[in-house]
Amino acid sequence: MSKSILEDQTGMPLEANMASNKIIARHIFKDYRTKKKEVRALQDINIEIQDNEFVCIVGPSGCGKSTLLKILAGLDFPTAGEILLNGKTIVGPGEDRGMVFQSYTLFPWMTVEENIKFGLKLRKISAGEIQKIVDSYLKKIHLEEFRKSYPKELSGGMKQRVAIARALANSPEVLLMDEPFGALDPHTKEQMQLLLREIWEVEKPTIVFITHDIDEAIFLANKVYVMSTNPGEIAEEEGIYLPFRREVEMKDSQQFIRLRKKINRILYSDDMTAN
Repeated sequence: MSKSILEDQTGMPLEANMASNKIIARHIFKDYRTKKKEVRALQDINIEIQDNEFVCIVGPSGCGKSTLLKILAGLDFPTAGEILLNGKTIVGPGEDRGMVFQSYTLFPWMTVEENIKFGLKLRKISAGEIQKIVDSYLKKIHLEEFRKSYPKELSGGMKQRVAIARALANSPEVLLMDEPFGALDPHTKEQMQLLLREIWEVEKPTIVFITHDIDEAIFLANKVYVMSTNPGEIAEEEGIYLPFRREVEMKDSQQFIRLRKKINRILYSDDMTAN
């Protein structure tokens, strides 16, 4: 069982409230068949994600990161192996998992407020409680003044804030994020990283975040899984023991730079081992 790596304000590990594993993937293989051959996308993937962890999976394009996330979401299935959520095998999509993609998957005919309300209206919640939840998230994502705006009137970063709020408003046990900031400019990307980390620090959802950006993975996560390619495998599991409260300036610290260099070596070494 992997060690808890949540930290307190001093950056020391916290093991309380982390005894149970939220997600366990055991010997996951994924093969795709084409007319000419069979392609192995994932090979013997084993991961453990504990309750309330913020986990990033980083790797080069084509290593199977998104495939693994789809399996976690129940949108695809492994050729062999199993994935457990709260001790039960994942057999399809569920309300216990929310998902945010790189593309802006908002309903264009709905306002910001209506987009966030959408999932809540499918549940047995009073109109007053729905409004209370929506107002709370509009405040958290700093879009209170844009509640009546439509997606076409928003910037890319604003659209992604709405997508995150819509996913979190439904209180999923796990939030799955597939390179959600990949299309944003560098400044907006940093703002979104800060916002997501701030929300996680308060609400503590279990987050699995896919990225190819090493700095992004280190800044956001408590644990990073590094994947190799051809076929996709877990090359390394790296605990991120940075202070609980994250600031952009942290990316210039010696500890951050050492982690960046280590993960970079793992990604680009021929034998996929860190020196």
